[in-house]
Amino acid sequence: MCWVLRLIAPSRKGRDGSRMTKWLLRSMTELSSRKWISSMTGKFAQSAASRPFISRFAKAYGIKTEEAEKPLSQYKTLNEFFTRRLKPGFREVHASVDSLTSPVDALITGAGPIEKGTILNVKGQDYTIDELLNGSPRTANYMNGYYIVLYLSPTDYHRIHTPVSGRIVEREHVLGKVYPVNDFGLTHMRRVLSRNERLITYMQHSGGETAVVKVGAMNVSSIQYVQPLKAEMAKGDELAYFEFGSTVVLLLEDDTFQPREAGLLGSKVAMGERLGTLIEES
Repeated sequence: MCWVLRLIAPSRKGRDGSRMTKWLLRSMTELSSRKWISSMTGKFAQSAASRPFISRFAKAYGIKTEEAEKPLSQYKTLNEFFTRRLKPGFREVHASVDSLTSPVDALITGAGPIEKGTILNVKGQDYTIDELLNGSPRTANYMNGYYIVLYLSPTDYHRIHTPVSGRIVEREHVLGKVYPVNDFGLTHMRRVLSRNERLITYMQHSGGETAVVKVGAMNVSSIQYVQPLKAEMAKGDELAYFEFGSTVVLLLEDDTFQPREAGLLGSKVAMGERLGTLIEES
């Protein structure tokens, strides 16, 4: 890709060059964002042939290998390392009954009130709750609620935990594309959060309902639930995991959530960190 851009750059300057570059990147992303490519990547990462790349991958992304459940030498594939668990005690789950906690290690790239069913200005783009939740009847619960977008980079721990204690009332698997959900993808591709493959979990808790929307991405071979599936879950329990990086969108029902005073947007958070307060119905 880089050599193509260098060939184009001299012939196009200023605004025209910028438009040409964006068009080219979008076009190449469209071509590469195919399920079969992600499937091939996934198969390699799950094969013994990927094992020599584990240490290189960890070094390249500055992964804190001392937090991993096992030594690097004990992981048989790159995928096994990528979906690693952590040693006990390396993440503390905020204990307050009324706290909403981060389900993942991530960068918060979007956060704010939902306005009449629309999530406004996530990297310059708007999303409707209806499209994000694939037209679910539960959309009505979130029309004026709150949303939080959490992006996981390759550096991050990729297990997804429950942000509340409660009961899982519904699960839905939405088929879709595998566009990148990094800064470029969210900014320059059209509404990737609602076009990509998604695994949606709805949880009923003491303050109402929360939707945990797990969004697949380029080179993510799959999103997997932790087995066995459970109906009742405590805050911080393992819910699912990504095979390579992606994004989680949390949706809070209308009038059920107050974000923390320190602010959310742009924050780097750890799994179990408090994001705000759940408001119980009076």
